[in-house]
Amino acid sequence: MSIEIHDKSIASLVQSAWEIRKNNFPDTIEFDVPDKTRTVSVTGNECILNCAHCGGHYLKNMTPISAISSLSDYSSLLISGGCDEMGKVDIASHKALIDELKEKSIKINAHVGLISEAQIQQVASFADCVSFDFLTDKETIQQVYGLGLKPEDYITTYLNLKKHVRVVPHICIGLYGGKIQGEIDAIKKLKELGADSLVFIVFIPTPGTRYANKPAPSPEDVAKVLATARIEFPDIPIHLGCMRPKGRIRAQIDQLAVLCGVNKLVNPTKPAVEEARECGLEIKYGRECCVL
Repeated sequence: MSIEIHDKSIASLVQSAWEIRKNNFPDTIEFDVPDKTRTVSVTGNECILNCAHCGGHYLKNMTPISAISSLSDYSSLLISGGCDEMGKVDIASHKALIDELKEKSIKINAHVGLISEAQIQQVASFADCVSFDFLTDKETIQQVYGLGLKPEDYITTYLNLKKHVRVVPHICIGLYGGKIQGEIDAIKKLKELGADSLVFIVFIPTPGTRYANKPAPSPEDVAKVLATARIEFPDIPIHLGCMRPKGRIRAQIDQLAVLCGVNKLVNPTKPAVEEARECGLEIKYGRECCVL
């Protein structure tokens, strides 16, 4: 281990997670550079919720679905967008256009938010996978998203999705202004409900948002959550997605993620690559969104 973990309890968790990974998976890790997945928004730059951590910022880098022309350079789409006042991303209303795209052998990862079962059935007709932000902390739901909803609303949507389509739950570490609040509970609830794979992302303090001046979670806090997930889910793929802070903290998070036993890491830093090699892992590379 080339990175020191100061908290002994977290160091012990990471060691346990690594042993579990070694016992349940081949000595390989996948690093994804998803240049074959185009990110698409069904709402352009608009989002009614204006969430504390995002404020619509990340929609600006996505292509409006109405502006899609050539897809010759891509093999898949991540289709997302802004939410309405109830936390729904209205992808289903674009079914006709998406069906046309699907006919071009394009794989679809849909980020849908809190949609009804009827809408889930529509999305399931074209989605290869649904990415679903999974929360079980009421205060986070209210303070970050501004939604007057309960954890049960997320649980119900997740279970409905599982009935109709492959769904990959996403947990944002430090979503509550950089604090660890509810992530461990979410992991334990998912263990109860069942999950075939799991994606983590990490809160980024983003200029222009209400959480712009909040700290990112510490690398050790991230490691605590990732290691717990590996221990609770010893034999399913666990990925660290593209959304995480930049700079030195990103490198430290990436190194620790390797040691926590993740199976896939998106846009890895050089220290993560070096850590994987030191751990004796064979590196494989992918070029699509990590859930595809």
